[in-house]
Amino acid sequence: MNPTALRLPKRAVKPREAGLTMVIDGGLPLGLFTDLVSLGAEYIDYVKFGWGTAVVTGVLREKIAVLRGHDIGFYFGGTLFEKYVLQGRFEDYRKFCAAHACSHVEVSNGTIDMSNTEKAGYIRKLAPEYTVVSEVGFKDADRSQQLPPSGWIEYILQDLDAGASLVTLEARESGKSGICRPDGALRYGLVEDVLASRVSEQSLLFEAPTTELQAYLVKRIGPDVNLGNVPAQGVIGLETLRLGLRADTLAAFEGKD
Repeated sequence: MNPTALRLPKRAVKPREAGLTMVIDGGLPLGLFTDLVSLGAEYIDYVKFGWGTAVVTGVLREKIAVLRGHDIGFYFGGTLFEKYVLQGRFEDYRKFCAAHACSHVEVSNGTIDMSNTEKAGYIRKLAPEYTVVSEVGFKDADRSQQLPPSGWIEYILQDLDAGASLVTLEARESGKSGICRPDGALRYGLVEDVLASRVSEQSLLFEAPTTELQAYLVKRIGPDVNLGNVPAQGVIGLETLRLGLRADTLAAFEGKD
């Protein structure tokens, strides 16, 4: 319902398959976490407990309870998955996820020496039990830039074929790696090549921690682009971008039904 009488873009409602917003939690205090999640609950689809924070968050179960109370999904950062794999403890990772009643897991190879084929193997192992969110791209900006667009597309398709439901395109929480350059500028050619491929936009989650990245992707792909690594404090601001209620996108959707 739109009580303002303004003409605004139509937005998918929860549970959404498009227009997803994934918030990253890097260690917010429980009270602030609860307030921010409650404030933006209708716009948040997933919260990712970033990198390995889940291991050292003493109130993790309480945070998960807050998310369940608002029908918001969650998963642990792919870096934690990589840590378990690095130590040869994949089965312990599965136990850790089961102990927290996870329904989603993230599988990545952004830091450790793991081929995408090996990563796809882990996706196949986890897909029967979990909804798998994979990630393509590397934490190291130089390494990401050395991967040509054709490689990105190949890895995305390989992950989807292995059973991933959603493929995240790396940008880190800083927005300075993966699909971005070290100075934070988006790699526009890479994004265009991915969009021009046979990969469905609905299968992609673009990490976009900054307003500039969010605004560009909303204007380029539309209000229902899937965006991730959104700061919890930025959820309402992102929704205004999606609806053309912020200067960056104010005129973007005028005249479009």
